[in-house]
Amino acid sequence: MLEEVERWLADRSWSAADRPLDQLLDLKRAAGTTVSVVLPALDEEATVGAIVEVIRRELIEGLPVPLVDELVVIDSGSADRTSEVAAKAGARVVHRDEILPRIPALPGKGEVLWRSLLATTGDVVCFVDADLRDFSATFVSGIVGPLLTDPGVQFVKAMYDRPLADAPGQGGRVTELVARPLLNLHWPQLAGFVQPLGGEYAVRRSLLERLPFPVGYGVELGLLVDALHTVGLDALAQVDVGVRLHRHQDGQALGRMAAAIYRTAQVRLSRGHLVRPELTQFERGPEGFVPRTYAVDTEERPPMLGVQEYGRRHVA
Repeated sequence: MLEEVERWLADRSWSAADRPLDQLLDLKRAAGTTVSVVLPALDEEATVGAIVEVIRRELIEGLPVPLVDELVVIDSGSADRTSEVAAKAGARVVHRDEILPRIPALPGKGEVLWRSLLATTGDVVCFVDADLRDFSATFVSGIVGPLLTDPGVQFVKAMYDRPLADAPGQGGRVTELVARPLLNLHWPQLAGFVQPLGGEYAVRRSLLERLPFPVGYGVELGLLVDALHTVGLDALAQVDVGVRLHRHQDGQALGRMAAAIYRTAQVRLSRGHLVRPELTQFERGPEGFVPRTYAVDTEERPPMLGVQEYGRRHVA
């Protein structure tokens, strides 16, 4: 590990307990910083309501000043009751296609996160996946904390244990097999991040609006790498928030995720294009293995600062 990364681990890795909630509220009141929490959601009726309820109960209601000013669920086309459940629990629900209708929406998580910048106003934007179980409010307060206490910090990732069934530490298979090797080999300054692909992170809007967003699964790696190049390692941090429990995907879905992440890394290494932006996988059918070919995400959205609607909102 680079000496620079060892120093960063000592200086920029914290626990959520290091910043008590009352301290954060005092600092937030004094600075006037506003915080938006965004949950990108697709068919998450089983979990999204409980997450919204915890955030409202512990970080909005009954506090001298709310830690969270805006709680938004962006529904990217759910076929279940995700929107209804989220709204009933107290979130503002916005449908992906209603945001920036001039530009047709593409499928993918990164697309939703990019559009969320137009649907929110907070100085700090905190992203939280909507499939988490046994959700703790420290997933939000922990990663927002450094942004309220240290003006030099601009991007904070959550770190946590990721069990797989009953096996501790065996989750995050794409992280260990794809993302971590890529980062260690090509961006060794980022080797200290425990969960580089984690979906829980808080970022200053002033940084997010300057970054391109891969539209699919590569968004977390892309944002992290681009943030490093934009603001430097010392502006990045991570906070331990405990244990993350969520729905695990099957091996083939993980393969498609891995391909998108590799493509995101490749573009940042060469700014070139894929020779074949497709991934073929195999499923056993009645007469043997059947090939299924999927397109690999190849689109990226430009920095939001260049979008006319975003610029007009800020001028207004």
